[in-house]
Amino acid sequence: MKKSVILVTGASTGIGHLTTRALAAQGHVVYASMRDIAGRNAARVRELRDWGFAGGHDIRAIELDVLSQASADEAVATIVGEQGRLDVVVHNAGHLVVGPTEAFTPEEMVKVFDTNVLGTQRVNKAVLPVMRGRQSGFVLWVSSTTVRGGFPPFMGPYAAAKAAMDSLAVTMSYELARFGIETSIVVPGAFTSGTAHFPNAGKPADAATVAAYARYDGLMDRVGAKLSALMPAHADPQAVADEIARIIGLPAGERPFRSVIDFIDDGAGAVTEVAERVREAFAARIGIADLLEPAIRA
Repeated sequence: MKKSVILVTGASTGIGHLTTRALAAQGHVVYASMRDIAGRNAARVRELRDWGFAGGHDIRAIELDVLSQASADEAVATIVGEQGRLDVVVHNAGHLVVGPTEAFTPEEMVKVFDTNVLGTQRVNKAVLPVMRGRQSGFVLWVSSTTVRGGFPPFMGPYAAAKAAMDSLAVTMSYELARFGIETSIVVPGAFTSGTAHFPNAGKPADAATVAAYARYDGLMDRVGAKLSALMPAHADPQAVADEIARIIGLPAGERPFRSVIDFIDDGAGAVTEVAERVREAFAARIGIADLLEPAIRA
């Protein structure tokens, strides 16, 4: 397996943290990006450093705030300066918010999109010139089954942002193919434990409107309990990290375009199967079937 230089965004906790370890354990050079590595995430940086040292793995924490273009530019410049290249970016950074959709102000919703959608664009603006220059690279997006599967209410801004990000990933896959840059979209389902996704979820500040939805009080707790009951004992977000590592380890041109890891079967897998057939057939009908695969250099 070829050793790659990889940038993982949102690597301080959850799937991002697990992914950096899985990739480093496979022998890749992994840059685990997060905010405030000298402050609130200093302990996580030490943990990763000590883990890497103990196992002989090349894992490095790097400052990157996806809300800042300057931060993304600086992080990528540092990686390229140290390694001479950047082979893979894993778009994992994201933030969940929960609450009645009406209660969110437009400004609060913009912040959700800023992290989950525009954050990927900032990183791409830094990464893609490097990959286009080398005529090779791999962009892996961490999406969500909310894009195509069933999901409960009170996740409106988050689900909308994930759908927007997923749509960008599909569009850009065509636009990057002729540069030899490959795309995969990994789609995790819900996990009721093993991540800080729900415990760290944001909420709207408009308490009065939230209170107006009192007739729904307890619904999310009941949904959470039902999801936990549906979740098999072996369900673990490590499966998502392992799938990301597996896909990155495959030869260029052999990676799946979309992979769903869903232990409760919310329907995203079935919808994806149909949607991918339609997408590929339509691409052939309009004469862009060659863009379904990256142009791999001999």
